[in-house]
Amino acid sequence: MRVEALDHVNIITADLDRAAAFYADVIGLDPRDGPPPLTRETARWMYDAGDRAVVHINSLDAPRAYPRDIVPGATGALHHVALRCTGHDAMVARLEQRAIDHRRNLIAAIGLRQIFVADPDGVLLELNFFGA
Repeated sequence: MRVEALDHVNIITADLDRAAAFYADVIGLDPRDGPPPLTRETARWMYDAGDRAVVHINSLDAPRAYPRDIVPGATGALHHVALRCTGHDAMVARLEQRAIDHRRNLIAAIGLRQIFVADPDGVLLELNFFGA
C-alpha cells in the first residue's frame, strides 16, 4: 500500500449551517450535500477548486461508519489542517473585513506565506500560499 494524498478532513459540529457558512464564505469552498445516507440536515461536503470534497462537515446525529464519542469544539491530538491556497491578499482582506482573528507567518526560505485561522468549532486551519 502507498498513500497518494490526503483525501479529506471530517469535522463534527453542533451547528452544521454555521460551519458550512464559514467554509463557504470565509475559506471559499463550495458546499454540496453529502451522498446518501447523509442528508442536507446531517452533512455538507465542501469542495475545493479541483472539485474534491476536502472537508466533510457532519452534524452530531449524522450516520457514521465508525462510531465513537464526539465532543464538538475539542480537537484532541489534532493541531491543525493545512490547505494549499491562492489569493493571499484577498483572504487577508476577507478576514479583516469580517473581524476574524488570524495570525500570519512568512517562511521566506521556501516562498511560503501562511495564515492561521480557527473555524467556528475550534479547528485550526493553516492556509498556505506559495510563491511569496
